[in-house]
Amino acid sequence: MAGKNKTKKFRGSRTCGGGTHKNRRGGGSRGGRGHAGGCKHHFVREMLEGRGYGDFGFKRPQKVTYEVRVMDIGIVDENADRLVEQGRAELRDGVYMQLDVDKVLGSGRVTKKMIITASSFSEKAIHELKSAGGEAITPE
Repeated sequence: MAGKNKTKKFRGSRTCGGGTHKNRRGGGSRGGRGHAGGCKHHFVREMLEGRGYGDFGFKRPQKVTYEVRVMDIGIVDENADRLVEQGRAELRDGVYMQLDVDKVLGSGRVTKKMIITASSFSEKAIHELKSAGGEAITPE
């Protein structure tokens, strides 16, 4: 082990092979403190650690952003009974009525008659609902 021998070698010496007693002091000996030199002499290190140079992109204000609740029509169909139990949907005369979704997508099969109210629908979702005898309602 080279490190052990080197340590033994420098026992009792004042500077342990670092030159004069003034060397190896402060941040200058390591090229600056913190992220100094990230765009110059420590560029590769910063890149490998995932930091870039300069500003990237645009951050939207939190009060402007919101999460869109999206559901596939097939998942709504599969979980219709569970949604009624949870109180997120109603069952009237064999027709499932559901609210509380921002957008409905058309992936999956529809086997139940459903009337769904959502902010928006994909064209395929509307086609699937109407072919099963249901209806897609968008509040105005």
